[in-house]
Amino acid sequence: MEGDKAGLSPAQMDRATGAMVGLAVGNALGSGYAFQPKPHPVEDRMLPGGLGPYALGEWADDTAMALPILQAAAEGRDLLDPATQDAVAAAWVEWSMDAKDAAPLISKVLAAHDPALGAESLRRAAAVLHASGSSGAGNASLMRTTPVAVAYLDDAEATARAARTYSDLTHGNPTAAEACILWNLAQREAILTGRFDIRAGIAHLPESRRAYWEDLFVQAESGMPQDFAIRNGWSPQMVQHVWSAIVHCEQTGPEHLEQTLRQVIAAGGDTPTAAAIAGSLLGARWGVSAIPLQWRRHVHGWPGLRDKDLVQLVDEAVTGRRWPATFAKGPLSLPPIAHPADAGLWLGGSRGLRPLPGHIDAVVSLCRLGVDQEPVPTLNPPDHVRVWLIDSPDPDDNPNLEHVAEQTVAMVLNLRAEGRQVYLHCNDGRSRTPFIASLYGARFTDAPADEVLLAIQRLAPQAHPNPTFLRMIHTFV
Repeated sequence: MEGDKAGLSPAQMDRATGAMVGLAVGNALGSGYAFQPKPHPVEDRMLPGGLGPYALGEWADDTAMALPILQAAAEGRDLLDPATQDAVAAAWVEWSMDAKDAAPLISKVLAAHDPALGAESLRRAAAVLHASGSSGAGNASLMRTTPVAVAYLDDAEATARAARTYSDLTHGNPTAAEACILWNLAQREAILTGRFDIRAGIAHLPESRRAYWEDLFVQAESGMPQDFAIRNGWSPQMVQHVWSAIVHCEQTGPEHLEQTLRQVIAAGGDTPTAAAIAGSLLGARWGVSAIPLQWRRHVHGWPGLRDKDLVQLVDEAVTGRRWPATFAKGPLSLPPIAHPADAGLWLGGSRGLRPLPGHIDAVVSLCRLGVDQEPVPTLNPPDHVRVWLIDSPDPDDNPNLEHVAEQTVAMVLNLRAEGRQVYLHCNDGRSRTPFIASLYGARFTDAPADEVLLAIQRLAPQAHPNPTFLRMIHTFV
């Protein structure tokens, strides 16, 4: 069974991954609507543009600045180590050289970077700017500290200390650090327990500051998201804006993530950062499996990473193990076969990826792939869609199973409508592949899903979805 070797359940790993992918997806989604006076309803697809010449699905500075922190954690480095902070500071400076957009405060602080002093030079510059009255509690530290929550899932106190540390590198105002502490500890709580609790970190603030934040939470819960969007460039109002949206959207299931992101963006203001911050907590609660595939498909950004790379980095940060060259394959791997109801959809296992048949121009992976299992020749990146789906009979391991199944079927239908020849696969083609293929066939032909499964099994007798998948096949409409 897939899961965290360091102790997290598959559902907790889903949520830990969701925090980071949610940050990136929200960031890219919100970029196309930045500071519009009257934001339009959020489209199903992402939009290019925004505050810089961003491509379709490209994340902005929010995710870019978070990545050096995540990369350090993935390398097994202690984020509280001064040497790690020096490395992160240097990476930020490197990013800023060609950044498409950066907050004015960030640019001022990074310009003061002294390689000899490392991170301390940034911290001093931030303190000076705050003392001079030229900086406030902006949201640009809150937007980037999600990796702190992922790195310290076993230590709430270390989470709080690291949140303050990485905020102070660019923001001298302690209120900005407090916002990071509260958000990171709320993310940690969501990952570990599967529930929202914005007050999970309030005991980690100075006692004199707790009433201030409690009042802000009460205001957010009694007001509406648009009430706070006008000043969401500041971290307290950003917390209010996003928290208000989260609590006012109906929490009936994983669809809450998409609905809340749309509401956050529709409220206006700093939509790239608001959606990034919202996505990070929503993803921590609902998991990467709740994030729409049409958004994950396109998300990418500095330094040349995509959705799959974020998944890998989070896994390495949490487990302490390097991403393998290959993931284990079963003794019987389904050779590629055409779907009995659609000859343009091919079914198989991961062995069918190398080499990828020449007629295949899109892949939907239902399992993780090692670095040596990636398709050859390389596909156009958006044409390789990766689905978070655990092959387990335990329903708790796939808490969003119905949502994932619907999303995956819709994605395959969409790729086929684009004229793609699609390869649908899992590890060995025996469980996940026939599960999704049966549901797809039902949607494609209106035949019962269990009849489609029988047709698949006549071609591939080794195809046997696990009992939980079978139950959905028998009840799928």
